[in-house]
Amino acid sequence: MAPTSALYRASPETTRRILDDIEEQFRLTKDDLIRITTQFLEDFALGLGEYNHPMAMIPTFVTGVPDGTETGTFLALDLGGTNLRVCEVELLGNHEFVLRQQKYKVSEALKTGEATALFDYLADSVDAFLTEFASAVPSSPTDQANPFASPSLADLPPEPAVPLGLTFSFPVEQTALNQGKILTWTKGFSAKNAVGHDVVQLLQDAFNRKHLHVRCVALVNDTVGALLSRAYTSGGCILGSIFGTGTNGAYVEKVDNIKKLGDSPARQKGGHMIVNTEWGAFNNTRTVLPTTPFDNKVDRESINPRLQAFEKFISGMYLGEITRNVLLSLIDAAPKPLLFKGRSSTPLNTHYGLDTAIMSEVEEAWETGRVPIVPVTTDSKDEKPVTNGVPSDTKVPDWQSAHFTDVDALSPDDVARLERIRGIIIQRLALDPADVSLRDAAIVRWASSLVANRAARLSGCAVAAVLVQTGRAKLGGGFTTQEQRISVGVDGSLIQHYPNFNARLRESLRELVGEEVEKKVDIGLAKDGSGVGAALCALQAIKQGL
Repeated sequence: MAPTSALYRASPETTRRILDDIEEQFRLTKDDLIRITTQFLEDFALGLGEYNHPMAMIPTFVTGVPDGTETGTFLALDLGGTNLRVCEVELLGNHEFVLRQQKYKVSEALKTGEATALFDYLADSVDAFLTEFASAVPSSPTDQANPFASPSLADLPPEPAVPLGLTFSFPVEQTALNQGKILTWTKGFSAKNAVGHDVVQLLQDAFNRKHLHVRCVALVNDTVGALLSRAYTSGGCILGSIFGTGTNGAYVEKVDNIKKLGDSPARQKGGHMIVNTEWGAFNNTRTVLPTTPFDNKVDRESINPRLQAFEKFISGMYLGEITRNVLLSLIDAAPKPLLFKGRSSTPLNTHYGLDTAIMSEVEEAWETGRVPIVPVTTDSKDEKPVTNGVPSDTKVPDWQSAHFTDVDALSPDDVARLERIRGIIIQRLALDPADVSLRDAAIVRWASSLVANRAARLSGCAVAAVLVQTGRAKLGGGFTTQEQRISVGVDGSLIQHYPNFNARLRESLRELVGEEVEKKVDIGLAKDGSGVGAALCALQAIKQGL
């Protein structure tokens, strides 16, 4: 790690060196990426072999992946944050679905009160939805010869209750498709008498207390839902991943490799099963992650110090805070400040006062029209086809190649871009215009790019690890699968909206597994993974007779 003491020996001659020192701390070489991905694979093996590791590798007991021909109508309940959603999902059998949904707000009192009150509210919300919005009549799924096909209605026992799939975006230890013990609360939830209990049973008890004819038949994590949703709309998928406020991944693994299942019926049956990695907790010891003092401060001041290490490097919740720490170090540099004439503001002085969305605005103002944007594919007929990979003859620029602090040497177009960035900074960070120069704007752009570029490159390590783990790639390149397309489903604000996040992730992926494999990777948006994914899990549960 480059020394940070230069911050306290600042003079006009050392300014560039200070910025170079900071930049070096955020730079990831190919060797760094390979070392991190190697550790990912070791942690995968550890989590598949034993319980109670940070990389939890949770068996989901979802043993089929849809191909888009399945039909049926199912309910889904999605609890993952401030809002909960109740959905009715009609699968049309042609890779498309019809979604009817309603959101209900979860109060702070419910988040922190008794679990029975929270789950009673969930049941009341489902009741309200059924009364006001849904047809609530499950249609007969078609008989399909694939893992997600359902038997005809005549083959099923009488089922008066409406089947429901639950997307529960909190850590659970799942023991069956319809059983899962709550391990801990996150995202501001701390409902009492819930941890250690079966979340499906807690919900079903609430339905029963309300005399609702609804049966919770499947439990699914939002990341698993992203995989299933993408598989339904694109005809298959091997990895579902979230790159947004948080991060996680779920992929299709050989059951034989899930050694911690022991001699259980699930393992004896063989085949494949979706594994929820919980990769946000990768390398909590930070032995390979490129930690800087700015990261250490984020971790130390967080609500969960020394936990969720990987998430703190790459997710939208934390990128703005890392950038804020970088900017404050330049504002506070002595004997001479290096930013904003040493002046700060309320947003800059506030914990999490610099939102990642501000970084996105800054980068969009700088990057638009400059480099090829690599979009994430969609399946909408209304949108033009897009190229998911960067063409081989297109060089993706090195976003870290220059600081752009020599404003006088910039082109008129770049100066205009900096003017726009300066306006964003003044407005979003509540700074006095007299304290913000074009050079300051260039430094803010540079800092945002450093943090986001590192996040995207680290995200590439996670995707590469899954490709290697599933035998579709070799670390360092030199091997390619016979598959023509490797489908990856993604969701989250970073991958969808942050400028060039996907291109930067792909650049990292190319370095790790080679261009031939990277070109086959089809990164596509998972349409409403938490709603449709839960419905697809409910379908699988009915098929399995649950």
